[in-house]
Amino acid sequence: MSPLIETRDLRRSLNDTVPVTLIDDVSLAIAEQEFIAITGPSGSGKSSLLYLLGLLDRPTGGSLSIGGRDTRPMDEVERAATRLSMMGFVFQFHFLLPEFTARENVEIPMRRLARLGRAEMRVRAAELLQSLGLGDHLDKRPEQLSGGQRQRVAVARALANDPPLILADEPTGSLDSKSSEQVFSILETLVRERGKTVVAVTHDLALAARMDRRVHLVDGRISSDDHVAPQGPAGAGRLPLPVPSER
Repeated sequence: MSPLIETRDLRRSLNDTVPVTLIDDVSLAIAEQEFIAITGPSGSGKSSLLYLLGLLDRPTGGSLSIGGRDTRPMDEVERAATRLSMMGFVFQFHFLLPEFTARENVEIPMRRLARLGRAEMRVRAAELLQSLGLGDHLDKRPEQLSGGQRQRVAVARALANDPPLILADEPTGSLDSKSSEQVFSILETLVRERGKTVVAVTHDLALAARMDRRVHLVDGRISSDDHVAPQGPAGAGRLPLPVPSER
């Protein structure tokens, strides 16, 4: 079986007055149902790599395949369609639209993909939010929610189209310890029980040590790629997740 994601000699440079290399010669194969931390010092290229993997940026060299498909020939429409169907994103800041309710924010990716009818989207969004402990907050707007609740809405939004791949950029970076543990446990559940692949940039080495694989970057290059035995309270605080609706 081919990897879910594969890069070969991936590079990203900025051709400014003084050229800057963000990612340099990164070759990486990520299989289905892996739980991977991308670590490294500030400025090492962690987020730059994640944005390349998520088709939010284009490499200046090398190759990137998603689901066995070479992304180099893709135009912007194809890249956007691939993101919608195959990827969910969780960032350090939730990026919820303030004028919409929690349920409406979760519905946005489903509306763009247009696989479900309006009633089905409402049900799916409600199921996802309920599964993440937000059943009483469906009609609240982001300013009415705590930081941890907003981040759980962001996770629900990432799951809206049932993508095989979740990409997270410091998903617990702005949360207190209790909310961080809750969000981490949700990501762990996605891998262990739902068969998702989760790739998360994190500066928290304690959380990274509890993941199955740790890719460490220094100056845009992979300095180590370790498969580690998960540590800590496996499954602590897990929340159930719904079975996807029929499509």
